[in-house]
Amino acid sequence: MQDTFHLFSLSRCAAAVSAALAVFALPAQAQEAAAGEPLETVTVTGNWLGSGLQNSVKNFAGARTMVQKEDIEASGAASIGDVLRRIPGVQSTDNSGSAGSAISLNIGVRGLTGRYSPRSTVLLDGVPLAVAPYGQPQLSFAPVSLNNIESIDVVRGGGAVRYGPQNVGGIINFGTRSIPDAPGIAGDASIRYNHFGEGGHNTQYSAFVGSQLDNGFGIALLYSGMDGTEWRAGSDEKVNDFALKFRYLIDSHSQVYGKLSYYDVTSKTPGGLTVAQYNADPFQNTRPTDYWDGERKGIDLGYLNTISATQEAEVKVYYNESSRGSALINAARTQIAYQPRNYQVLGIEPRYTQRLKWGAMTHDVTAGYRFLRERGDDNSYNVTIASGARSATATFDNATDAHALYVDDRIAYGVWRVTPGVRFEKIESQRDDLAARRTFETDNNKALPSLNVAYLYTPALTLFTNYGTSFGPVQNLQLNSQTGTNPLKPELARTVELGARYKAHGLSAEGTLYRLRFDNQITQVPGITPATFRNIGATRHEGIETALDYRFSDGVLDGLNLYANWNYTKAIQESGATAGLDVPFYSRRTGTIGARYEVGAFSAGLSGSAQSAQFSDAENTIAEAANGGVGRIPGFGVYNAQVGWKLPGKPGVQLLAGVNNLADKRYYTRNVDGNAGRMVAASRTTYVQARVWF
Repeated sequence: MQDTFHLFSLSRCAAAVSAALAVFALPAQAQEAAAGEPLETVTVTGNWLGSGLQNSVKNFAGARTMVQKEDIEASGAASIGDVLRRIPGVQSTDNSGSAGSAISLNIGVRGLTGRYSPRSTVLLDGVPLAVAPYGQPQLSFAPVSLNNIESIDVVRGGGAVRYGPQNVGGIINFGTRSIPDAPGIAGDASIRYNHFGEGGHNTQYSAFVGSQLDNGFGIALLYSGMDGTEWRAGSDEKVNDFALKFRYLIDSHSQVYGKLSYYDVTSKTPGGLTVAQYNADPFQNTRPTDYWDGERKGIDLGYLNTISATQEAEVKVYYNESSRGSALINAARTQIAYQPRNYQVLGIEPRYTQRLKWGAMTHDVTAGYRFLRERGDDNSYNVTIASGARSATATFDNATDAHALYVDDRIAYGVWRVTPGVRFEKIESQRDDLAARRTFETDNNKALPSLNVAYLYTPALTLFTNYGTSFGPVQNLQLNSQTGTNPLKPELARTVELGARYKAHGLSAEGTLYRLRFDNQITQVPGITPATFRNIGATRHEGIETALDYRFSDGVLDGLNLYANWNYTKAIQESGATAGLDVPFYSRRTGTIGARYEVGAFSAGLSGSAQSAQFSDAENTIAEAANGGVGRIPGFGVYNAQVGWKLPGKPGVQLLAGVNNLADKRYYTRNVDGNAGRMVAASRTTYVQARVWF
């Protein structure tokens, strides 16, 4: 492990030196140009999650990373989590009840908990991915698969005004594959076989076909699926992800668009192991009865009208129905707890952008509104294994109506881009305990201001700073604790960033300093049954994120791409008996380093990633418990390799082969809920993939 971090220390120094040279050792003529005229063409950008993403990233006034499909494929990633681990400031963890399974998504940003991604606003084509964005933002069921994704846009700061809730951990938008722009039929299909050195094997499939017709109608069909097992015994999984996208170009400046989607998944979850069980066989399954499953059906509809060069309007409507269930055996192996849940979400989002010119300043003013209606029920019952007896079902009905009104103004003045904004939230939630005939209610209002500033120092270099406020509303399960003496209030966070981004001549470099103060956190009070929540948590997060990417374009090294990132986060608890200790389940240091070389039809890549140790509890316990549920989690580093051959043109063929975790490094995380214990990560994994397109 020390060798791994020695390597990353060297890459960190190289990245820092290179970034400093890129930022400060600029040619004099470039600096003179910056002081003269505006260095970019300002366009109406009412929705920065819409068109023009690649162009907008460079001058965005905040820490932001965009990963495109070609980079995803070149990485050899088998899951969304594999891709996210390469993004500065992001840790994709498996410390959950469904760890290692396809059903959940676990993303932690800047030291915030990664268990089911509760602190980030996660979107799919701009639509909230969570089954209940306000009432249950946790992605214990995440209906998204990697092969249908065209881009991953991670905004770690500077975007809190328009999108929420739960945006203290940033905004992550997964963009599905686009409808072709050209006439004729275009498509592709792929198959990937993964073989785990320990455990089993699975197969991933994908297919895409689409066309833009001469009459203005465009359509695309997307499918992604998986079938097989993972590295733990009895970790069977099956995934189906369908989407039908359509678009009609009414005229040269307006269109209607939409998507029909269906997703289902079943995943067996082996759960945690005691220390003795792990030492005997870390890949065994002591919980063969446990599983998670889920289904989601949805429709998105939108109308976009670029009314003129100075006006743009859009209206988006979406509705989805989700259901998810789980079966988890208790520690004594005497009962199985079943938790079926159902959700319905309706969203309406109109927005309007108007350009105004006042003297030397240009204003792009955007006003928008979001209405979100959530309805659902969560149920639970136990079945005694010996007798088959079933307990009474506990049922809660949940309802939330949320209104968000936002306005921001992107002001262009010479080389300055200043964007003040504010979002107002009004949230009404109710939870009915049907058995006890009790009702819990809350009504919260919050104003969330922000200010983003970018200075276009040269056409290649953007300096930025921002201040933003974010919040997290009271959730369904927490409403049970709502009383006159315990009036739960939304969580509130304040973030400040200072950074720079450079992109020119094959070099991309970025660095961001940030400080995040998370107050009023809702935390569960230990030792009280039933579960009780209070506003007692506070944490402080400080750190630096750096990334460097260089692509050679001439000479013998033409086709070589070198990249690295290094990140440091210090996240400290500030409340109660654990004040001054680290927030659990995050690593202070993470890093990635890699190289990829393409020559003709052939390519090869080698990369490594590492992270430092973590604590699994608020008390920062170092000694490990016998059941594996508490104790320090050692850091680790892994290396991956890939080779490929590509026949371009149409039809085209691409063949890939690779090995992830080259050294077969054995490392683990912990689960700390009802199936606590060590959970081993994937063993050495070999894969082959074939893709054809036409």
